[in-house]
Amino acid sequence: MNDYKVAPEDENMRIDKLLTRLNPTHSRSQIKGWIDEGRVYVNNAPIKANYRCRIDDYISWSTPTEDPFTIEAENIPLDILYEDADILVVNKIKGMVVHPSPGHMHGTLVNALLYHGADLSWMGGKERPGIVHRLDKDTSGLLVIAKNDLAHEKLSKQFKDHTVMRNYIALVHGEITHEKGMIDAPIGRDPNNRQRMKVVDDGKKAITHFHVLETFSDYSYVACQLETGRTHQIRVHMKYIQHPLVGDETYGPRKTLDLNGQALHANQIGFYHPVTMEWMEMKTDVPDYFQEAMERIRKIY
Repeated sequence: MNDYKVAPEDENMRIDKLLTRLNPTHSRSQIKGWIDEGRVYVNNAPIKANYRCRIDDYISWSTPTEDPFTIEAENIPLDILYEDADILVVNKIKGMVVHPSPGHMHGTLVNALLYHGADLSWMGGKERPGIVHRLDKDTSGLLVIAKNDLAHEKLSKQFKDHTVMRNYIALVHGEITHEKGMIDAPIGRDPNNRQRMKVVDDGKKAITHFHVLETFSDYSYVACQLETGRTHQIRVHMKYIQHPLVGDETYGPRKTLDLNGQALHANQIGFYHPVTMEWMEMKTDVPDYFQEAMERIRKIY
């Protein structure tokens, strides 16, 4: 049991906000959960999250015992393009989460890799073994996986130095009237929705190059190359130029093709092998869901 006596500077502060300050490793939503579960008392009486503290209030609370973070190996098919003693290159399917997290402990790429028997680097933490970079759940395509700490360190530096080649194909709304372009716009958290990213003045530098492959009156098929690798970069940048990705439930229009997520596929990756330093380049075919979407559009237009 933890306890705290409310000081003058804490007067009139909401109890959930104060406890968030006193428990910096936990989020405000977690602490609200403690209050709802009856784990928090003020002057030996349970309270609500909107209770405002008074000087000399005696606060006591207990934290729930957390289960140890364990990742289970699961028999999930993998499309492995390359494997040696140091790395794996896999073609992730659409709808698969890359690594376990609260609420997504099963069915991830990491669960599948462990069943495959791959030795994985643990530099990224116990919940992200082998994971050097990520793709969104509904983005399909190529990922390079580190099988030891040396490979992880060397690959991470390549991503940091922007020397990894990452090409994508995307289907976007609207007809792009020029053949190619570059989007240079900083990306950060959306101040109005922390679950989303947005082009903001104080964001991190983000550059996306694109080349139009095919156009229709309402859609464009484009190839994108990342110069940087910010969270949701292509999705945010294409929305920024008013051509959001088809099927994007976060950044796109509500009325769109039903694809269960954005039409985005990481079709090509190039990097220096972390041990041999040989340049490696791999490419995948257009996945079935993407081809089917293109066929539907071609029939209409």
